Amino acid sequence: MRSSFSPAGTEFGGNTDPRVSPRGDSTEQRKNFEERGYLVLPAFLPPPLLARLVPEVDRWMDEGLRDRSIACSTGPEAGARPPVLELELPAHGELLVHPPLMTVLADVMGGAFAHHHLHSQRQGAGDSGKPWHHDHEPNDLGDRSLPMVHALHYLGGLDEAVGSLAVLPGSHREDVPKDFRAALGTTALPGEVVIDRLPHGSTVLINSAVFHARRPALSPLAGRDRYFVDASYCRTGARWRPVKPYWRYMLARARELDLGSGQWPELFDERHFTEFPGAVGR
Repeated sequence: MRSSFSPAGTEFGGNTDPRVSPRGDSTEQRKNFEERGYLVLPAFLPPPLLARLVPEVDRWMDEGLRDRSIACSTGPEAGARPPVLELELPAHGELLVHPPLMTVLADVMGGAFAHHHLHSQRQGAGDSGKPWHHDHEPNDLGDRSLPMVHALHYLGGLDEAVGSLAVLPGSHREDVPKDFRAALGTTALPGEVVIDRLPHGSTVLINSAVFHARRPALSPLAGRDRYFVDASYCRTGARWRPVKPYWRYMLARARELDLGSGQWPELFDERHFTEFPGAVGR
């Protein structure tokens, strides 16, 4: 197991995005999210939770659990149940239903929502980044007014040693494929906002239809690993397409573990999802 940063270290500089605000008026917060498609929450996660999340991410990577999870979705084991789910890791399960996160999500979504998926990863300092893309999945009504939101948790923050996040404000209003801008790589685009200075435990809420890119560290040789957890949620009111063939098992395990503690009855309800494309949901 390894950890390339200490959650206790929180000395960071400014951010190129002037709209970064730790907490704001909820009405203004929702309006900003609706217009621009993202919301930055610096130092959002408490240090005790970070201290438990980091070794879980290390375990997820070092024991091959992430690879097995991917294989059960798109690889040779497709359709099988992975040996461990992200949400079965105690700190990950806690993160998924972190009360302050639930409050902000309910605010920006304007109502009840369901859990869609959870991904966890440790990206090396030499990672080349990820091209421009969006992560929006369709619902059965084709209703794009119902938002899907990704909570991008940067356990070690963002700076020149781990890279940055570039977003294209307002692009969630476009109705185009996920890879519409992929050929552009991670190149700078007119109107983009670069988020490159965030303290440990920061979260960026992003409308899943907003185009964004992961920029690599400026000095990979002097960089450090990037600890990243991505949790996705979708507004109720339509049935959403799942991205994992074992989605029913995932939601059932969340209910068995009582992750919602009875406070979020819609969060792990199967009725908010369609079948997995081309396969029977598990």
